[in-house]
Amino acid sequence: MNSLQFIADVHISPLTIIALQQAGYNILRSTEVLPATATDIEILEFARVNNRIVLTQDLDFSALVALGGYSQPSLVTLRLSSAQPDLVSQKLLEVLPQLEQVLIEGAAITIEDNAVRYRRLPIG
Repeated sequence: MNSLQFIADVHISPLTIIALQQAGYNILRSTEVLPATATDIEILEFARVNNRIVLTQDLDFSALVALGGYSQPSLVTLRLSSAQPDLVSQKLLEVLPQLEQVLIEGAAITIEDNAVRYRRLPIG
């Protein structure tokens, strides 16, 4: 069982969320705890207060974290060439175990097809 807790925004497929849950990740979809119309800021605030990592494909979150000087929550942004849930799930299950410590410490991570980049928070 993984100790990381995630909140996925509406850009992440429910099938990916199920795959991660089946692998032992504590992940929920933002619409389970917030209105479907929740803003990115509201999702970030929920994640910060509830010690959850934001999982998204929306680049706006990265800008908000950087401009807001956030030190939490950590952020995982997917920049994959395919948004197919099985491929996204496979990639996340491959790389997330390697990122646990940096996510705990506070980071903005970008997962691409052939690379994983991260910056520690707050972004200066």
